[in-house]
Amino acid sequence: MSKYLRRSALALAACAAGAQAQTSVQLYGRLNVAAEYVKASATADGPRLSQQRVSNNRSVIGFRGSEDLGGGVSAIFQVEGTLSPDTGAGELARRDTRVGLDGGFGTLFAGHWATAYNSATASLDPFYPTTAGYMSIIGNGAGAAVDNVSNLSSFDRRQANSVHYWSRPWKGLALRLTHGLAEERPASGAKPSLTSVAAVFEQGPWYATLAHERHHAYQGPGRSDSGTKLAVARRFGDTRVALLAERLEYELAGGDLDRNAFYVSVSHQMGAHGLRLGVARAGDGKGARGNRIGFIRGGPDTGATHVTLGYDYTLSKRSALYAYVTHLDNEANGGYDFAINSLGAAPGATLKGAALGLRHSF
Repeated sequence: MSKYLRRSALALAACAAGAQAQTSVQLYGRLNVAAEYVKASATADGPRLSQQRVSNNRSVIGFRGSEDLGGGVSAIFQVEGTLSPDTGAGELARRDTRVGLDGGFGTLFAGHWATAYNSATASLDPFYPTTAGYMSIIGNGAGAAVDNVSNLSSFDRRQANSVHYWSRPWKGLALRLTHGLAEERPASGAKPSLTSVAAVFEQGPWYATLAHERHHAYQGPGRSDSGTKLAVARRFGDTRVALLAERLEYELAGGDLDRNAFYVSVSHQMGAHGLRLGVARAGDGKGARGNRIGFIRGGPDTGATHVTLGYDYTLSKRSALYAYVTHLDNEANGGYDFAINSLGAAPGATLKGAALGLRHSF
């Protein structure tokens, strides 16, 4: 081998070794699409809706990685975008995107990420994230990509301009913190920001969490909204049962408005076959009659019940077929709707849906 070839081979080997040592990168994604038949007894556009559609259930594509900095510390990054197999639309960094540090101290990062309050219970809903997801009631709608002024109602949020800290677990207990910085300047003169915290316990068959989130000045200077939820789940062999209670409180220009809600889910796996049940119940909004924010309205008969029964068939470690039927029943003055792929339901409407979907992860 000539001297030139030997030098070239050594240079290529050094470059390859250096690149491998610097960063580990993983490409990943999820494609989740369902054919649906949905109905609503009344919508804002008319007395009745009946529709066949193909719905995208938050398909994603992204890449993430880390670099070993030495001393047990790593630099971490992730860029995750939306993907719509039904329409071909998508945005590069619209979902969980961050850069930060990870080590014995925990994980510290900044970016566009689900809040501590949101992520604490998302895994307890077997229909998350689909049309039948519990965000119709729990969290008061879905804020898939929001900041302090683009969505003033939802507590199920992926927050822009946010800083996060996750502690290392200690005897199964861990702490998660989120702060959404006050970058926006609305015309009211407020300086809105967000603070979110969750204590998470996970050990053996048990999972439990207590989470609280506060929205500072979302409704104007001097006003704050808050959400608090407590959840517990336990596995009994191939069956998992989860219970969740939530209270949301808003300080609105028309007076205070608060609401209690509950959620129960049961998942049972029999080899490749899975049975799923989810039941969400919203109580009446407590506050001035007609006062409203998001799906929540004040006054009597403003509650709702959302029930979903589903079946999954596992095709492989990465692919599954699923089907479900879902029924959202508003009381006479209730204003709840599907949080993903909504129908524009009118107050008091009953919503129904049936879906057959395919989910693939890579």
